[in-house]
Amino acid sequence: MSLLVVGLSHRSAPVSVLERAALNADEQVKLLQDTVAAEPATEAAVLATCNRIELYADVDKFHAGVAELSTLLAQHSGVGLEELTPYLYVHYEDRAVHHLFSVACGLDSMVVGEGQILGQIKDSLGRAQDLHSAGRLLNDLFQQALRVGKRAHSETGIDRAGQSLVTFGLEQLARGGDVQQWARGKKALVIGAGSMSSLAAATLARAGVAEVVVANRTLDRAERLARILTEGDDTDVAARAVPMESVPAELTRADVTVSCTGATGLVLTAESVAGAIEGRTPPPSAGPGTDGPGAPGGESGSATGSGAQRDGASGTGLGGEDGCPLELSSVQGTAGFSVLGEAAVAGMAAADLEQHAAWVDNGTAGGDRRAAGGTARPGQTGTLDPAADTDAIAALAVTVATVGRIPERRRPEPVEEPQRPEPVLFLLDLAMPRDIDAAAHRLAGVRLVDIESLAEASAGAPMAADVDQVRRIVSDEVAAFGAALRAAHITPTVVALRTMAADVVAGEIARLDGRLPGLDDKHRAEITQTVRRVVDKLLHAPTVRVKQLAAEPGGAGYADALRTLFDLDPETVAAVSRAEDSTTEKDRGPA
Repeated sequence: MSLLVVGLSHRSAPVSVLERAALNADEQVKLLQDTVAAEPATEAAVLATCNRIELYADVDKFHAGVAELSTLLAQHSGVGLEELTPYLYVHYEDRAVHHLFSVACGLDSMVVGEGQILGQIKDSLGRAQDLHSAGRLLNDLFQQALRVGKRAHSETGIDRAGQSLVTFGLEQLARGGDVQQWARGKKALVIGAGSMSSLAAATLARAGVAEVVVANRTLDRAERLARILTEGDDTDVAARAVPMESVPAELTRADVTVSCTGATGLVLTAESVAGAIEGRTPPPSAGPGTDGPGAPGGESGSATGSGAQRDGASGTGLGGEDGCPLELSSVQGTAGFSVLGEAAVAGMAAADLEQHAAWVDNGTAGGDRRAAGGTARPGQTGTLDPAADTDAIAALAVTVATVGRIPERRRPEPVEEPQRPEPVLFLLDLAMPRDIDAAAHRLAGVRLVDIESLAEASAGAPMAADVDQVRRIVSDEVAAFGAALRAAHITPTVVALRTMAADVVAGEIARLDGRLPGLDDKHRAEITQTVRRVVDKLLHAPTVRVKQLAAEPGGAGYADALRTLFDLDPETVAAVSRAEDSTTEKDRGPA
């Protein structure tokens, strides 16, 4: 059997795909049950966090295992296999061990070095143990991963390389300033009472906020968290719990809101955020490059509910917006962005490209589009080249047909945002799928930080020297785990060999008793001990050496050789292995 992991994370998939593929607790349980029921897998564990979904399994066939695990992930996530496949990664045997150890140390986290992942790995192991889907391999693997993660944090300064998502998110809200100075005196609303929300509430309390309001669907959990905050020795904050129905009212009072729930839909819409800040922000000042509270500067296609006013095709030079698949209101006045250029159409579906091309052709036929070398339209720099734009659209259509999937829609090139008023409401969305409507970031007076913006902010973070040290720890631990696994693989064979030798000794002593019935107990015991010593000495060197050889890469064949040379019964070896697993299981528990 061999270790296989199939998954997707913030490193392989966009947030929009991770959102749709997210699994709640019940779905994770069903995925585990279906995985161990599948033919290639005998053990399974799911590691699901806000930015990764990974399925670990002990499989007997690599290709069949990859196909089965990928199919199961697609079925349970609700994302079609064809769409999900380009974002999946696969690790096998030592590479799978290396991946999990790296994850445990925080090397693969969105914020390098964060320690939250250790608790999530422990939860993953506990769930697999409760469902009896984790056998000897995954139990040993996950417990060793926990030990490796703890070693990395205790022996290196990896904690200095990054923080938890909560701390990093608050730093982003404070625009890199001192979080305590930024938070002092603010009123905080925390939506959710799980581990991440609890950490956020505690972090805000220690940072010096004046009040923490906890909202949760289960009021008891919210009250318990509020009580912990109030009675904590390291905080001096007023905390209270409210039901989820009170969130709209509490949002009007809050200065900072953190949300991390398991909801499948939006908890805060752009409209509810807009209503919460109504009257708290000065009216927008008219000026070039602004479009009221919904001034551009965010993702294309997310203007719904943001208050952005669609004004037809003003500035496009192509007349009305009828027939245009773009969200024109999100790109009006955006310098350097052409609604006819490659950045506008990259990532469109084939049908949208065809619709866009027809819209362009209609505009050209009507004489609205200037010839090459003419004056640029408002909101566009440089000159226009109709042939180049048409070629770009055609080439992208061919790409879509060739690749067989629709890439993520690209956002307009970064431009300098117009002056916005200082935020009166700070929003931190740590949920996956997201709790807060992404369109809220366009509202004047709102600053929104979510998983996607955290990923962008952390992408260019410098790697500390401690990270290299952690990588060395991971490499050493992977080698040690592989050696131990290979050595353990031969142990049942060695035990079966020694059992066979003991049976031979017992048989010969019984035969001796029959031939020398008058042998006294003292001499009989001496002869028995002598025969056993001879057998032990003959077997000692070969069994010690075979364990050493089996622990080396490529040493798996020594167990087969030993069974063949001594004609050991395969069922006897399997029985020893089952007995060891049963004994180990009794004493096993999360590290």
